[in-house]
Amino acid sequence: MRRLTTLFMLAIALMASAQSKREFRGAWIQCVNGQFQGMSTQKMQSTLSYQLDELQKDGCNAIIFQVRPECDALYESSMEPWSRFLTGTQGKAPSPYWDPLKWMIEQCHKRGMELHAWINPYRAKTKTTTQLASNHIAIRHPERVFSYDGQFIMNPAMEENRKYICNVVGDILRRYDVDGLHIDDYFYPYPAAGQTIPDAQQFRTMSNGIKDLGDWRRYNVNLFIRQLHDTIANVKPWVKFGVSPFGIYRNRKSSPIGSNTNGLQNYDDLYADVLLWINNGWIDYCVPQIYWQIGHPAADYEELIGWWSRYAGGRPLFIGEDVERTVKYTDPSNVNSHQLPAKMNLHQQHRNVQGTVLWYAKAAVDNVGNYGTLLRTNYWRTPALQPLMPFIDGKAPKKPRKVKPVWTEDGYILFWTAPKGKGWKDEAVKYVVYRIAKGERFDIYNPNNIVAITTDTYYKLPYHNGSEKYTYAVTALDRMQNESKPAKTKVKL
Repeated sequence: MRRLTTLFMLAIALMASAQSKREFRGAWIQCVNGQFQGMSTQKMQSTLSYQLDELQKDGCNAIIFQVRPECDALYESSMEPWSRFLTGTQGKAPSPYWDPLKWMIEQCHKRGMELHAWINPYRAKTKTTTQLASNHIAIRHPERVFSYDGQFIMNPAMEENRKYICNVVGDILRRYDVDGLHIDDYFYPYPAAGQTIPDAQQFRTMSNGIKDLGDWRRYNVNLFIRQLHDTIANVKPWVKFGVSPFGIYRNRKSSPIGSNTNGLQNYDDLYADVLLWINNGWIDYCVPQIYWQIGHPAADYEELIGWWSRYAGGRPLFIGEDVERTVKYTDPSNVNSHQLPAKMNLHQQHRNVQGTVLWYAKAAVDNVGNYGTLLRTNYWRTPALQPLMPFIDGKAPKKPRKVKPVWTEDGYILFWTAPKGKGWKDEAVKYVVYRIAKGERFDIYNPNNIVAITTDTYYKLPYHNGSEKYTYAVTALDRMQNESKPAKTKVKL
C-alpha cells in the first residue's frame, strides 16, 4: 500500500511538472492605438526590439502582432494598401523601406518565440481614419461595406467578402513563415446607441430560409469561420488558427448555460457563436478577453474563467489578461496585494486553461505594477513549450543524432545532427537542451532542467574547471512542438 501511495504521489508530481512545462505565454502587440504611427523605420525597429527583449526575459513564447487593422497592411501586399498606423498615410510605403511582418517573424524566431499574425477580418475603416487609399476595398467596392458608428464594415452576409478575406489570409500564409493566424472580437460591430446595421434588405432576399435575423447573422459568421479554417488548413496545415472573443459568451438570463454575468454577449450582440466553432473544431485555440477584475459586479473574473474552462475546453484555452486592470485592483482576499497572484492561482485550478495572452505587450514591458518582474522571477521563470495540438499533428519526430561535446576555438560546444524526417509532420524545427547534475534524477518533464530551446544544432557549454559531472539531453521538436525522445551524453564541466 505504501509503495502504491508513493507511486501515486510521483504520478501527481509528474503530471504537475509536465503541465507547467507546456504553456502558451503570449502578448498582443497592437498598432491601432497609434503607438508606431509615423515612426521612422529605425525607431520602430528599435522600439519593437526592446519590447521583444523584455518580453523574452519575462518568459513570453508567443507574440500576436497586428498586421491588418482596417483592410490595410503592415506587410508588403499587392491586395491591400500600406496601413496609416505604420506610415501615417494609408497607401504610403515605409521609408527607408522595410516589411514589419517579415522582420517580426525573424526577430521572434531568433528569440524562440512564435509569431501569430493578427488581422481584423471585417473592419474596413476605424472611426479616426479620414482618408482611404485608392486601392482600398471600400473605395474599389463601396457596395461591399456598410457604415456604422463612424466605421466601415465589410458586410459579413456577402460571399465575395468571405472569399476576399480568405484570399488575403492565403496570401499572408504563402509568403510568410507565421506560426499562427489570429482574429479578435470584431465580427458584426459592437452595438452603438441609435445605430442600425443596414442589412434588412439582404435578410429578406438571401436569408437561406432562416427566419430569425440574429440566427442569420450568426450563420454568416459561422460560414466565414469555417471557410477561414479550411483556407489555413489547405495552405499551411501547421499554422494555428486562433480567435480572441469578447469575454462573455452569453449571460445566464439569456441561456441556461450562460455565465452569471450581466454584460454584452458574443452570441446575441456580436453574432459570434464561439462554442459552435470550438465544438466543430473550426478554430485551434481560443483566447477569451477576460479583462475584468475578480469581484467585478457585472463580469466577475473568477466566474468567467470557470465558465470558459467548463465550456470551451474542447480546444486549447488561453486567457486574455488585462495587465493594467490586474494591477489596479487589490485581491479581495488580500488587500496588500494586487490581483496577479490570485488570477494565476485560478489558472492553476482550472485544468483546461493552458496559457495566457497579455493585453497589452507594452504594459508588461513597462512593468506596470511590477507585473513583468513577477512573470520573470516567478510565474514564467522557467522556459515553456507550446501546448500540444494533436488534432493537427500528434506524432513526435525522431530524436537528434550524434550528440557530442567538442572542443573548438569558441569553447566547449555540444553538437548534434537533425533527425531524419519527411514532410512537415516529421521534420525537426527546434531543439530542447536539458541539463541534469550528477546525483539528480533524469527528468525531462521538469522545466527547471531546460537550459535552451533553440533552432540551432549546437549549444555552448558553460565550462568551468572540468570537475562537475552533468548529463545533457537534447530532444527534437516538430512544427507542432511534439517532442522526441531524448538523446543523452555525459560531460564534465
